[in-house]
Amino acid sequence: MASPQLKYLSLGVLVLQTTSLVLTMRYSRTLPWEGPRYLASSAVVSAELLKILACVLLVFKENGYSIQDLNMVLTQEIVKKHKEVLKLAIPSCIYTLQNNLLYVALSNLDAATYQVTYQLKILTTALFSISMLGRRLGAYQWLSLVILMAGVALVQWPTEVPAVPEEKQKQLSASSQLVGVLAVLVACVSSGFAGVYFEKILKETKQSVWLRNIQLGLFGLLFGLIGMFAYDGESVKTSGMFQGYNVLTWTVVVLQALGGLVIAAVIKYADNILKGFATSISIIISAVISFFWLQDFDPTSVFFLGAVLVIAATFLYGCESQSSPNPSRV
Repeated sequence: MASPQLKYLSLGVLVLQTTSLVLTMRYSRTLPWEGPRYLASSAVVSAELLKILACVLLVFKENGYSIQDLNMVLTQEIVKKHKEVLKLAIPSCIYTLQNNLLYVALSNLDAATYQVTYQLKILTTALFSISMLGRRLGAYQWLSLVILMAGVALVQWPTEVPAVPEEKQKQLSASSQLVGVLAVLVACVSSGFAGVYFEKILKETKQSVWLRNIQLGLFGLLFGLIGMFAYDGESVKTSGMFQGYNVLTWTVVVLQALGGLVIAAVIKYADNILKGFATSISIIISAVISFFWLQDFDPTSVFFLGAVLVIAATFLYGCESQSSPNPSRV
């Protein structure tokens, strides 16, 4: 069993990574851009490439920086165990779909609606944890989930309707709102299922989490390339895969790649529901940074009430999880 220090350290790093990703991605998608804007599908593929490279380096370190041992491990775990590796095709495909859906959602919804709706993944994760892992949630844990949802909703609840430029009004049409909401809902369900499925695989094996991420990343790279050429093939042929890339774009890509590794550590040392709580807390931190740094957010008493509810829900869930039974292992 992972120590509490490792569990909460991994959650803290996830909060930091998620907060940075939200701020940089939001800025990169709204910043006035000269020339073609970078492709979301290309960013997903680039993140998978960086994640695979990082995991290979970590496995290389685990094997005493021996190229021969690295080659032997990769051959043994990827080539010879191809039937076991194929199990990861399911969560990998869903993760790739989810990553692209989030870009669709952010292109069609305002930030508040997107962030609140996306927190439904906490509930879907809890339901899949019960059905797939045999995990039991106590009454206080169920209550904490309700409190969390109420707290996040209050934090993101709009207090006044800001003036929207005419161009933005055209973008936020009824049809685009529907597309955005559907994209978030599908992403919530896919996030819950894929996360719990991957957690089940990680906790049922003694294999290195980095090796698992290499296997997962290879499928993710394949599915990502298929999606990129299917939806942005003409644009890639015309302007290249890395069109519109700059320092900010690469920052987003690196944070996405890091996110996959951090989430893997969280799943290994904690669980998916706690991962959801960490993500919710990062939304609050993002709002605070937006107020003091970007100066595009005006906190209210409703915001502070929501923040208190989210923190209280986090502690409420954590207290009862100490006595919750571990999921059965095959």
